[in-house]
Amino acid sequence: MDENQIRQLIGEVNAGRLSRRRFVRSMVTLGLTVPLANSLLPSKPALAQGAGSGFQPTRRGGGGPLRLLYWQAPTILNPHLAVGVKDVTGSRIFYEPLADFDADGQLVPVLAAEIPSAQNGGVSRDGTAVTWTIKKGVSWHDGTPLTAADVVFTWEYAADPATAATTHGIYRDLERVEKVGEHSVKVVFKQPNPFWAEAFCGSGGTVIPRHVFGAYRGARSREAPANIKPVGTGPYRLVDFKPGDMVRADLHSGYHVANRPFFDTVEMKGGGDAVSAARAVLQTGEYDFAWNVQVEDDILKRLEQGGKGRVLISPSSSPEHLRLNFSDPWREVDGERSSAKTSHPVLSDPAVRTALGLLVDRAGIQEQIYGRAAQATANFLNTPARFRSGNTRWEHSVDRASQALEDAGWKRGADGVRARDGKRLKLLLQTSINATRQKTQAIVKQAAARAGIEMELKSVVASVFFSSDPANPDTASHFYADLQMYAIFMGRPDPQRFMEQFTSWQIAQKDNKWALGNNTRWKSDEYDRLWKAAEREMDAVKRAALFIRMNDMVVREGVVIPIVWRNEATAVTHRLRGVEITPWGSNLWNLASWHRQA
Repeated sequence: MDENQIRQLIGEVNAGRLSRRRFVRSMVTLGLTVPLANSLLPSKPALAQGAGSGFQPTRRGGGGPLRLLYWQAPTILNPHLAVGVKDVTGSRIFYEPLADFDADGQLVPVLAAEIPSAQNGGVSRDGTAVTWTIKKGVSWHDGTPLTAADVVFTWEYAADPATAATTHGIYRDLERVEKVGEHSVKVVFKQPNPFWAEAFCGSGGTVIPRHVFGAYRGARSREAPANIKPVGTGPYRLVDFKPGDMVRADLHSGYHVANRPFFDTVEMKGGGDAVSAARAVLQTGEYDFAWNVQVEDDILKRLEQGGKGRVLISPSSSPEHLRLNFSDPWREVDGERSSAKTSHPVLSDPAVRTALGLLVDRAGIQEQIYGRAAQATANFLNTPARFRSGNTRWEHSVDRASQALEDAGWKRGADGVRARDGKRLKLLLQTSINATRQKTQAIVKQAAARAGIEMELKSVVASVFFSSDPANPDTASHFYADLQMYAIFMGRPDPQRFMEQFTSWQIAQKDNKWALGNNTRWKSDEYDRLWKAAEREMDAVKRAALFIRMNDMVVREGVVIPIVWRNEATAVTHRLRGVEITPWGSNLWNLASWHRQA
């Protein structure tokens, strides 16, 4: 397709004869990234004005309470210190990015006046700089105006290694963020950036106020009162927060979108489990929305018969997977367990990792537990489609697993458990408390026992397992077990940051308060080189090939064992409207557009 044909397609979009979605998909098949394809088009309407529901409110508020159930309750409300979905989502009630990604991966302006593009001069031709124009008339919840200085500070805060921000990787390699005017900033990259829409966009791009956090940048980041008492620009203001339990907020009367939000109050209730959450929406109607109802599909179908609500099934970017500990969780070095200075006494053997991969019955788990909410996969990186590897295969075979162990010298003892050099094949598998995960654990344990591996199961309350508390040894970040299982979402329609979690500089340890993503403590110079090459590769086809190689490495070396590629199952009442689930970030990304049908 030549330049003239592309211009004709752009004209078709402008005339309304071709949808933005079809245009973007056409460009992606040519090798363009979604943000680059979007940059060829005029800006999409602002977030709350483009919800697509046809709802046109005539006043702010009046909608009564909105009640949300998140069985993983947030423990912190600072988006740049958030660990896991529950903290990101709790923070998103209060904080906003310059732009967010809708379900199709297209950028929608939030705090930005428009989306930068080559046409409006916002994106430099060489891919080294982006200029953002900030929406005027936006105020923080305390009445202080939002300015370019807040955007610059957000970069300074997250990029400072001493802050130990979970979003550090997004901002670390920016050359600078400079204030161009009171409502304009220029983001300059150290090299051409194939995914310029990462900084200040999506869940990792929320802007925080300089006048609130200015004294808490760096080593004092965990001391900021606003970590649990947020001051944002979002549609709701904090009323009360009980970490691990509940968030309450009321509408921000000075919200920057006219006649929004619809609901007067929001309550985000945590705790319980996915089944009770689904029941509270679908059967009793006590709540309006339940996140991630990770429940067996046949149970969800029965609950839907209660008549109060429905289950939304939408694509996700989350692989449910086992991850293997390459460090020793049972030995302490310099006051630290699972230290990167150690090697795992059993899992360091590739034969054991191979056997474990063969013992996971993906098809059975998908069919018996997840149903329509997932598909079996051999890949950790499953979406967007151009990054999905066709090189991997999965197989379930207890016999082949047993043979791999036998060939590696792991012999069965009198009790049936294999051992070698005085080391027994006894492993601890941990995960969060959730019925589907406990059933998956049981399936894996049963297969492991048949192969001669003794497996102990541990289940941790979700609010603890996904906690950001550096003092809690039961968190997934500490990984004081041999294996652990959970899902992790990409948060953006580009895998650069998602795949960084396996790099050597992302190892979670005491020095960084266990805030970084590589809790497997696996290290590979080759993987690091591939990741850095992808970071600067402007050719979309070559870049996709690099990510496919990264996926293949972590799968084949047994760093992770993918189980299923999950769909998002969300329970909503029949009258709740405006909910648009995106695989690229928080379910609450367009909360200001939610409303209740009369």
